[in-house]
Amino acid sequence: MEAPEEKDNGEEILEAQFVARQPIFDAALQVWGYELLYRHAGGALTAEIADGDTATAKVIADGVIIGRSGLGPTEKTLINFPASLLLKGFGFALPPESCIIEILETVDPTPEVIRALGDLKAAGYTLALDDFVGQPEHEPFLALADIIKVDMLDTPPDILPGIASRMRGAGRTLLAEKVESLDMVERARAMGFSLFQGFFFCRPEVVKGRKLSSSQVSKLRLLQELADEDFDTSKVCKIVENDLSLSYRLLRYINSASFGRRDPVEDIHHAIMILGQRNLSKWLQAVVMSDMNPSAKGRELVFMSVRRAKFLEALGRKLSRPPVKPDSLFMLGLFSLLDSLLGQSMEDVLKELPLAPEIVDALQGVHSASREFLDLAEDLEHADWASAQHFLRTLHLPPALASVLNADALRYAGDIVRDVHVKPPAKPAPRAGRQ
Repeated sequence: MEAPEEKDNGEEILEAQFVARQPIFDAALQVWGYELLYRHAGGALTAEIADGDTATAKVIADGVIIGRSGLGPTEKTLINFPASLLLKGFGFALPPESCIIEILETVDPTPEVIRALGDLKAAGYTLALDDFVGQPEHEPFLALADIIKVDMLDTPPDILPGIASRMRGAGRTLLAEKVESLDMVERARAMGFSLFQGFFFCRPEVVKGRKLSSSQVSKLRLLQELADEDFDTSKVCKIVENDLSLSYRLLRYINSASFGRRDPVEDIHHAIMILGQRNLSKWLQAVVMSDMNPSAKGRELVFMSVRRAKFLEALGRKLSRPPVKPDSLFMLGLFSLLDSLLGQSMEDVLKELPLAPEIVDALQGVHSASREFLDLAEDLEHADWASAQHFLRTLHLPPALASVLNADALRYAGDIVRDVHVKPPAKPAPRAGRQ
C-alpha cells in the first residue's frame, strides 16, 4: 500500500479528532440516546483525554457537533467530562435538553467537583456516573447521579445483582454497558436495568430454516445493480417517480441543508441530475437497506453501514493503490452488516449477491487488505483508538486526515439516515360533500 497522494492546494486539516457514536437502547429496544466517545488526533490516540484543557474542550465542542449529525434537538447524547472541565464549567456550554454530563471513573469526588456537579444539576442537566462497581470512593456521586452505568463485562457476575439492587430507586436509572448479546440484555433487564449499551444489536439473530422473502431478495438484487457504475439512470428515475415514498425522501434529501440550495428542487429529474449517477446510487442503496428492516435496530445498522461505506470509499480515494476500487470499498462497508439487518448468516446473504471474490472473502472475515480496511472502520466504531492508529501507521496515513474522513462519514451517514427513514405525510381525508 502506498502513501496517500499529496495535495498542493494548501488544504488545512480543520478537524483533528476521532468521534465514535454508540447507541443506547431502552427496555423495548428502541433507541434512547447515544454516547459520544472521542480522541484528539494530533497526538497518541491512546493519550489521556485531560492532556490539556484547551485541546480537550475543543474536542468536546467539535465532537458534539460531529457526533450529533442527523439527530433531533431532544435526542440524548452522553458526553464524557474530566474533572478539569467540570470545575471550569464547560458543561454549561451544552444544551441540557439533549446533552447528558457523564462523570468519568477517573474523577475524584472532591468538594469542588461535587459543588460543580450540583450547579449543573440545579441548572437542569442530567448527570450519569460511568463505570460504577460499588467502589466506596464514588459513593458521594450517588446523591447527584441520575443514571448509573455498570460495565457488564468487567464487573464480576456474582456482585452484579447486589449492585443493581442497591442502586435501584431514588429516581435513578440503571444503564448496562458493554452488552454483547441479547442474552446479556435479558439478564440485565431481570436485574432492573432499563437502558442498554453495547454491540449486541450488531450480532445477527439467525433463525434456522428462515429464508429471505422474495421482496428482500429483489432488494438485494437492486443493490447489486446499483453497485454497477454503468447502471441505467433513466430506469432508476422511473422507479423513483413511480414510488411516492422514494420521491418524497429524495426531494427531502436534496432540499436539506446539506446541499445549501436557495431555490427548492421540486422535480425528480432535476434532483437526480443534481445528485449525479454515483451519488444517486449510494443514496438509493441506503434507502433500500433501510426498507429491509425499518426497526430502531435496523436504523442503527443502516447508519453504521453507511458510515463505514463512506469512510472506506474516502480512504480509498486518498490512497494511490487501494486494495480495490473506492466504489468497491463503499460496497464492502455498506454490506458489512447485512447479516444482522436481515437476520441471516452472511454466507446465505451473499448467495443472493454475485460480488467480487475479494469483497466476498472480506465480508466473511477472511484476512486480506480489504478486510483490514473494514477492521479499521470497526475499530473507529468501537473507539478502539490504539488498533486504529496501528493500521493508519501501516498506510502512512496521518491520523488528523483520517479523523476528517471519519467526521465527514459521520455527517454523511447522519444526513442519509435522517431522510431515508421519513415517510410521506398522509393525505388528508376528502371532505364529505353536501348532501
